Amino acid sequence: MYRFGDFTIHHFIEQRFKLDGGSMFGVIPKKIWGSLISPDDDNLVPLNTNLFVVETRKHKILCDTGLGTMLGKKEEKIYALQGPSQIETGLAGLGFKPDDIDVVILTHLHTDHAGGAVKEENGRATIRFKNARYVVQKDEWDDAMNPDERTGAVYIVDRLKIIEECGQLDLIDGVFDMFDGVRLIKTGGHTAGHQGVEFSSGGQTVVYYADIIPSSHHFKVPYVASVDLYPRETMKVKRSLTARALAGEIIIAFDHDVAIPIGKASTDGLKTIITPVV
Repeated sequence: MYRFGDFTIHHFIEQRFKLDGGSMFGVIPKKIWGSLISPDDDNLVPLNTNLFVVETRKHKILCDTGLGTMLGKKEEKIYALQGPSQIETGLAGLGFKPDDIDVVILTHLHTDHAGGAVKEENGRATIRFKNARYVVQKDEWDDAMNPDERTGAVYIVDRLKIIEECGQLDLIDGVFDMFDGVRLIKTGGHTAGHQGVEFSSGGQTVVYYADIIPSSHHFKVPYVASVDLYPRETMKVKRSLTARALAGEIIIAFDHDVAIPIGKASTDGLKTIITPVV
């Protein structure tokens, strides 16, 4: 965990999985990205679904929900799962229960970020975090409810609708100051309605921008996944993030890094160094 001011951020690994290395690094040649993270014989690279619980004085906020426990066989194959979901055991390891969470911030609604929002109980699908408000950008929700040929594999409408049906969905549009020191920012880029969240307390700021900068290996601006719908928007957001990080203004939480869940950036004049704080 990492404490800053009145806030504490906790981390656990919900799932270990693999995706195609080329899809994760876009236009960057394999000769370059392969020196950062080694692919297996099928060109798959290891990834985590890193989940973060932020405790404020009054709230327990979960940032994204990982892959969860309701994947079909096809999805399990797509994500090359390395074991069962640890969403509830991971929370328990931090001393939390699902009912302790009162806010779930969903950066976007792809399966590896929103799958754990629901679960099967008594033979039917239901909400996992029964006391939480689920906060999503309106554009993201609209796109997820109307997937096309490109997004249909990652927006599973029937599962996502459960959030709305349970009456726990809050749609926002743009920048939203949720609580003192908790700001949501619509980024676009990865998806049209992708959002990041910034937690500020005690003169420090920890940011979680999810798939805008999914790992420490993606710190460089052009290292953008090929699945991003609007890569130039991703790059624009990353320019600001990386400049702030190198200036010591922010610490970054990475959603898919296998070694550094939360890190701060510095430079030796030639290359960037990401130092873990957790």
